[in-house]
Amino acid sequence: MPRTPHAHVLIVGSGIMGAVVARLLRESDPALRVTMVEAGTAIGDTPGKHLHDLDDPALWARYNEQVATGIQGMYTGAEVVREVPGDLTSLPPGMYHALAFGEAAEAMPQSALAWNAGGMGVHWTAATPWPTGHEVFDFGDPAAWATDLDTARRLLAVAPAAIGPTEVGHLVLDVLRRRYDGIGPADRRPQPMPMAVTPTTAGPMPRTAPATIFPPLARSTDPAFTLVTGTLVTRLRVAHGRVAGARLRRVTDGFESDLDADAVVVCADALRTPQLLFASGIRPDALGRRLNEHAFVTARALLDLDRFGIGLDALPLPRPGEFSTDSLWLPQNGAEQPFHGQIMNRTYLDEAGHPLAHSVGISLYVPVESRPENRLVFSESDTDLTGMPRIGVEFNHSAADLTLIRRAQDEVRSLAEEFGSFDPATESALLPPGSSLHLTGTVRSGPADDGTSVCDPDGRVWGHDNLYLAGNGVIPTAMAANVTLTGAITAVRAARGVTAHTARRRKSTLTTPRQKV
Repeated sequence: MPRTPHAHVLIVGSGIMGAVVARLLRESDPALRVTMVEAGTAIGDTPGKHLHDLDDPALWARYNEQVATGIQGMYTGAEVVREVPGDLTSLPPGMYHALAFGEAAEAMPQSALAWNAGGMGVHWTAATPWPTGHEVFDFGDPAAWATDLDTARRLLAVAPAAIGPTEVGHLVLDVLRRRYDGIGPADRRPQPMPMAVTPTTAGPMPRTAPATIFPPLARSTDPAFTLVTGTLVTRLRVAHGRVAGARLRRVTDGFESDLDADAVVVCADALRTPQLLFASGIRPDALGRRLNEHAFVTARALLDLDRFGIGLDALPLPRPGEFSTDSLWLPQNGAEQPFHGQIMNRTYLDEAGHPLAHSVGISLYVPVESRPENRLVFSESDTDLTGMPRIGVEFNHSAADLTLIRRAQDEVRSLAEEFGSFDPATESALLPPGSSLHLTGTVRSGPADDGTSVCDPDGRVWGHDNLYLAGNGVIPTAMAANVTLTGAITAVRAARGVTAHTARRRKSTLTTPRQKV
């Protein structure tokens, strides 16, 4: 079988997590040969560029129409798609429901897959709140956690107050701060949402995307880096606790080849990373278990202008290229305030561009218990659209989850009524599972190989000395907040683990006496 060139490191997946790993590997060694393999192709002309920043007006308009809902699951469209047109060889790059790929995902119907270069990293809203309390998994080393969090913030270019607050946004913050006064430390007060956004003085603000984090994704400027798109990694070649490389299959014609690698990092997402491990015969007890996603309660209230003494002409106008005037954050602060709140405000305009009304969009994310019975189950015989083992999703909410969800619904109603009249029957909803696209836990990390985790704190798969995992699936805790920044911490750790591994391997190669032939 034909072989592609040997790589020092193979990265599976070209999203934010893969880009973080590639960036840190490159910072550690400019000569390290890194190959990144992605099943999808680029949306537009530039791999890994955020759709918010595309020059193509049609693609840009379609993205912004979908993201304006504030609901991640809407990136695939409002309706659940159960099949895709044609077959895999003609599938346009983009987001697709897991159901459309043939997965048995009825228990999580809004779960979706990114089938494009850059993964979810070209679609995301760029919200980057930092985790605290039960969300943190520092494994007894808070100083190292803080350092890794700072590195993740640096690579994602997190801005503390990117969109707002406007004058009206300050009024909304005043209401939030009065309501939640004294809950949590000062740095966890209601505040502008931290976002992976580059602030600009005018016009749209660029979002951090994989190509922002690791520019060689978009431009062939790194001779030691290779991006392979339109190619599926179908199996890792494993023997005696080591991964020798991977089996690749080109999507367009099914052509297969092998790629050798000294180390492999899988950053495919919380569904496809465990799927690839299962297909490769790597099946620890924890694989696919403790699937988690916070519940998603959303609402929108029209701001009562008379109550707040605001005239129509005082409403903030959206910046060109931005749909919201303010992006605000209600941090979770433990049992007293367990919900993560994302508040995105919007001014509605008439055809002449004059303000008509202003809405306060409120989403509360509700942490859900991490339970082993919430899991992915992989078929030994049935395959999905890609020819990989079909994924079955088993997921439901516990009694404790349902109690907390009802509390969130009451909180949303009470909070919305602070801003204006509100009908919870028509202006609020508990969204179906999968709607946030914030799936975690399926390849969770842990401090010991005790059957409850798939990998160690650095993402190294137990029992394998050169196989690493990164991404949201590695997160072992029940998250309330958006998970991308926290997931990036796992990529920082995996890159560090791979760097140490490659250094040890090179040292061993240099010190091993050459045998006579």
